[in-house]
Amino acid sequence: PFFIFGGFMLLGLVLALLLFGGSLFGSGDEDEAPVLQQVPQLSGGENTAVIPNSGGPLEVGNIAYDFTLKDLEGNSHTLSELRGQPVIINFWATWCAPCRIEMPELQAAFERYADDDLMILALDNDESADAVQAFFHDEMNLTFTPLLDDGSQVAELYGVFNFPSTFFINANGEISAIHRGPMVASQIDGYMAETLTEG
Repeated sequence: PFFIFGGFMLLGLVLALLLFGGSLFGSGDEDEAPVLQQVPQLSGGENTAVIPNSGGPLEVGNIAYDFTLKDLEGNSHTLSELRGQPVIINFWATWCAPCRIEMPELQAAFERYADDDLMILALDNDESADAVQAFFHDEMNLTFTPLLDDGSQVAELYGVFNFPSTFFINANGEISAIHRGPMVASQIDGYMAETLTEG
């Protein structure tokens, strides 16, 4: 009886391997489907889109991680679509006192480098559109582009945990400088000189 029982178990194991192997490896005559790498999806909110090619902390010389975020009017802005022009990504919040001090410097730089087609993307840290509107346009009268980083997902992707933090990106999409903390005009000009040269 033991041998009979063992024989049934062995037969069952062989059949299971054949069935599983066939479903796992398939037929060599079938077209092989391409293997796709799963892209992390942001769960912060409706203003934040899927972000590809996330692969660890960013450093100067790296290609900036792509993202798509919405502005206060609901228009989508994708970083990679700005290739060919210099970009400043500024992470900020309305409750951040150093951010408030820095904003006029960014506005002045936006005007100063208009001929260089500078784009400034100001990524607000997980606040409502009404709060950003009240500060950005009504109080500060800023004319560059605020974006809503729902759930702080892009900030986390870029390794930003202190505000303000700023990334300078050249026309090739490469990070030319990273600054933690508020900036003054001379610092912005120094970073922009590197950004325009490398682009």
